[in-house]
Amino acid sequence: MASNASAMADINVTPLVDVLLVLLIIFMVTMPIQSIPVDVDLPQKTDTPVEPPPNPPDPIKLRIDASGQVFWNDSPAAVDELESKMTEEVQRDPGNQPELQIDTNESAQYGVLAKVLVAAKNARMVKIGFVQN
Repeated sequence: MASNASAMADINVTPLVDVLLVLLIIFMVTMPIQSIPVDVDLPQKTDTPVEPPPNPPDPIKLRIDASGQVFWNDSPAAVDELESKMTEEVQRDPGNQPELQIDTNESAQYGVLAKVLVAAKNARMVKIGFVQN
């Protein structure tokens, strides 16, 4: 019994058209955004020699031990005095500040570190690093 039915070989193009329409809409929406000009001020080459940066001052080593005691360059210091000490260091040369290197004991309370960071922010210190031992 031979059957005259043949296999259907048509391609279903509906999903292809859907994907192409979505891509077309995406390209239509994003292309106007890319055509907005952006002004960029590039540095101009000058004939004057660039002065090398001055040597940075020695870093400030600030250590917080497990009991919450703060040490400023290995000397005990009160947390309340830190902001004035930091401000004094910043005012010596605001463009070339020393780096504040903070070393905390892993058992130290976070509140002491938070007070140190607030003091550094209020003193406008910009070079702050954490030392890991």
